Amino acid sequence: MARLLVVDDEPDVRDLIVKRLRADGHDVLAAENGADALAAVARHGLPEAAILDVDLPGMDGIELLRHLRTHRADLPAMFLTVLWDGAVAARAHETGAEYVRKPFTAESLRAGLERTLQGTG
Repeated sequence: MARLLVVDDEPDVRDLIVKRLRADGHDVLAAENGADALAAVARHGLPEAAILDVDLPGMDGIELLRHLRTHRADLPAMFLTVLWDGAVAARAHETGAEYVRKPFTAESLRAGLERTLQGTG
């Protein structure tokens, strides 16, 4: 299974994602914001893929992905968001990342992650 980075500022959402991914056998690093995510990556190394909330305090998920990709340009990523207006969609689309809308189901999370890891998203 994959080593994943999950970043979401909502503790209940983050914990739910981490629990589901670990139950599926993934190794998961979790953080509540971009700064904590970058610190976790500095300590533990780059993940195989990142699952990022778009609307994070400080550095948003799209900017965080840009920072992560300075270390690995082809890092697969998936955005989770309730915010999906034209401007957000355009910025996210430029990254080539997959996305899943909140609220999500276990199945939509798994399917989005599968597309992300296979590079079909």
